[in-house]
Order: sequence, then C-alpha cells, then structure tokens
Amino acid sequence: MVSALDSRLAERRAEGRAALVGYLPAGFPSPDGALAVARAMVEGGCDVIEVGLPYSDPVLDGPAIQQAVDQALRAGVGPKDVLRTVEAASSAGAATLVMTYWNPVERQGPERFAADLAAAGGSGVILPDLPPEEAGAWLSAAEDHGLDSVFLVAPSSSEERVAAVCAASSGFVYAASLMGVTGVLAVSSGARDLVARTRQHTDLPVCVGLGVSTPEQAEEVAAYADGVIVGTAFVRAVLEAPDEAAGAAAAGELAGRLAAGVRAGRS
Repeated sequence: MVSALDSRLAERRAEGRAALVGYLPAGFPSPDGALAVARAMVEGGCDVIEVGLPYSDPVLDGPAIQQAVDQALRAGVGPKDVLRTVEAASSAGAATLVMTYWNPVERQGPERFAADLAAAGGSGVILPDLPPEEAGAWLSAAEDHGLDSVFLVAPSSSEERVAAVCAASSGFVYAASLMGVTGVLAVSSGARDLVARTRQHTDLPVCVGLGVSTPEQAEEVAAYADGVIVGTAFVRAVLEAPDEAAGAAAAGELAGRLAAGVRAGRS
C-alpha cells in the first residue's frame, strides 16, 4: 500500500529536489490557532507536516519547542486537538505525520491510536524514543491501518543500529544531524556522512532534522538529503509574532523562504 507520504516524497524525488518537512506542536499557539498555522505552512511550501503531540516530558525538545508545548498543555490540548491539526494539514495538501513519544501511544493503545490517526487523514508516526526491537505492537497496528513508522538514526548510531532502524522504518528514515535537543545547535558536519551510511542499508528516503533553521541551511542539506526537517524556526516565528494571525503569516512566509532554499539545493 502506497501512503500519502510515500507519494509526496516520490513526487519530490521525481522533481529532482528534496521535500520540505515542517514541525508544529498541536494546540500551539492555541487549539484553533494551530490549524491556521499548519495551513499557512502548507500554503507556503511545506510538503510534509509533523504534528507534535504535546507531552509533559519532551526530552528531545529544546527551549522554544518546550515553551510551545507547555503553552499547549496549559490550554488543555488533548488527542482530539492533535487529530484536528492533522486533518487541517492533510486537507491543505500535505502528507501529515504525528511526532510523539511512545508513552501517549501506549496509554491510548496502539490499535486505537492508529485507527484514529488514519481516520483523520494521517500518514504515519515518528517515534523518537521507541526502539525498533520493542515496536512490534505499534508496527502491527500501523500496518493494519496503512500508516508509516519513522524511526531515528544519529551520528552515534552503530552500523548494526542503523540497519535495525532501516529495517523497521517505512516512509522515510529520520537522520538526526546532531546529538542534543532541538533548536540549540546548527546541522553537524557529520550529517552528510550519516545520510550516506543510512543509504547503505535502505532504499527509503533519508530526511535530515535538528539544526536547520535558515534557507541557507535548508539549501545545504537539500543537496544530499531527500528531505529537510525544520521545527524550532517555525515555532520561534509564531512565538515572536504579536498575535495569532501574524504568527500564521510569519510561518507561511518562513515556509516560502525555506522552500526556495530547498529547491536551490539541487540546482
């Protein structure tokens, strides 16, 4: 079964360019405001949207995303708001994933989580803290509902670990360009090597995240990766805006500049 994510990445590969993947926590800057920001990001040029599921212990998130997630949690954001954001991004034309830690999925139950996400138009899930060796329950539910499962590799990953992640992944493999939390450091010089190592184990697209925030960085990464993932820069654009409407406009404008950078990466 070919998912919307598979189709979108294949289209961008056929065009000879990388995809732009944008991240936004559900419920930020407000439950309804997130819908407007997600639509603006798609209209600006994002091919894929990662909808973050707000979580109280976001160990991989840096200060900006932690602030956004805290704002969403204080607004009482729940699973229905996550699905509403997925629906908004998917309806706007993006392939849409949920990025979540494993605990919320386990608490809800993998089967119910997958069924609800598929019904909302989602394409899959990114699970940064779920080892592939322990992912059997999720992989079974995801397959039943036609969802992709994206796992992460990092510069410190051994060859055996990269091979295991590639074997469990579908949609794409997420190459974390650096060790640390989001939004703190720029893309490491080892990201290109990590992509090359990963491609030795899979034909799936390899998308690079963590450390990309400018059109120039997007252009650099797009020269060797199949997708460029940007999160903190979108969150900052909304955080620094004077109101929600201006935040959505800023996110859309940023998506346009990043998309231009991505297109320049293979020119």
